[in-house]
Amino acid sequence: MSDTMSNAMSNTAQATGTWVAVGPAGAIGSIHATSEGYAFRLRGEEVRATSYPTLEIAKRALAATQPVGSEWPEFHQH
Repeated sequence: MSDTMSNAMSNTAQATGTWVAVGPAGAIGSIHATSEGYAFRLRGEEVRATSYPTLEIAKRALAATQPVGSEWPEFHQH
């Protein structure tokens, strides 16, 4: 497979989906692909946070909501 085709497939795969953030005590939230980018919702909250332009930025924003010294959560795509 060519690099161009591989990159196109990776970009498409990342454009849709949901990623669950898991910390030592279990799920802490989720990130959802939207038409504007990516938005996260913390566990137990009904409203999604602001949209972020990239998945990496959304992951950092979600992780920043955790107490100081918390482990970086694992993100699992669903």
